[in-house]
Amino acid sequence: MWQYIRWRPHHILLSGLRHSLSHVAITLLAVAIAFSLPDAARYVLYVWWPKTQTDAHSLLATEVGLSVALVVLFNVLKMAWDSRRMIAAVRLASLVYATDANAGPSRKKAKRLVTKTSSPRDVFVLTLTGFDTFVEPDSLFHDVLDTAYEIRILLLDPRSAAASRHVEAISDQQVNLQSLHDEITTSIAYLTALHKAGKRVTLKFYEHEPLWKVVVVGDNVWVQHFHHGFEVKRQPEYVFALQTSAPRQGFYVPFYTYFLDHWNERRHPVYDFETGELIYREDGDNETRRVSLYPLGEPADLPRSPILIPS
Repeated sequence: MWQYIRWRPHHILLSGLRHSLSHVAITLLAVAIAFSLPDAARYVLYVWWPKTQTDAHSLLATEVGLSVALVVLFNVLKMAWDSRRMIAAVRLASLVYATDANAGPSRKKAKRLVTKTSSPRDVFVLTLTGFDTFVEPDSLFHDVLDTAYEIRILLLDPRSAAASRHVEAISDQQVNLQSLHDEITTSIAYLTALHKAGKRVTLKFYEHEPLWKVVVVGDNVWVQHFHHGFEVKRQPEYVFALQTSAPRQGFYVPFYTYFLDHWNERRHPVYDFETGELIYREDGDNETRRVSLYPLGEPADLPRSPILIPS
């Protein structure tokens, strides 16, 4: 079930180099302070203090300066203590990344975090249309799907009542049933190309809007909340990592299980990439019926966005 992140050689080298340089800098600073203490003490006792104690203005300035320095020091110590408790809570939750959506520098950091997972074998995605998640060339997980072997995708059924409620609740006029239909169709075309390229791709559709968007890539799970009336891509984004030494800690396992629970529900039909039909099954994998997802045409005829389909 669990996979370990395989770090690329240049990432290991840079990480080791940063640690070595930080240790050298701290050591040099400590040595410099130790050697300067005797000279500093002689200057304070024999030069600066004899002049200050006879000058009222200098003495007042010294007292004020010392008071300010103590206030700053105690505030820094309090902030360090609070940060220590916060860091402990973050580690317990296994939170490795969090950001407001569409933050420019943060998106670059998120891209770097994704690239640290070298060629994950499995990628699991639960989202609405998949277009902004893995279809667009500059989307966060576009390259990940190109290198993964087994891909499991759960998308919203565009014919469902949940799809209508979703677009009606969003005030953006550009978001409507037709745009949602187009994005899902383009995602299907993209996944079909991956399927034909030899990857093990399974696509299912759900009819009820979920609480979370979940993307599992290796030992990281990316999470966004489906807030009614807002596009999920505008929501804050959180990344939780698997603690291999203590897998019961943190939120990786709960969100991984959340995806698996939805994936294993029998009511979700499986998409047939050969016929463009949804296959409904009962317990025991018995096929009960097939329904065409697009009665008006095949998925390959419908994409309108200029997306690069893998070959």
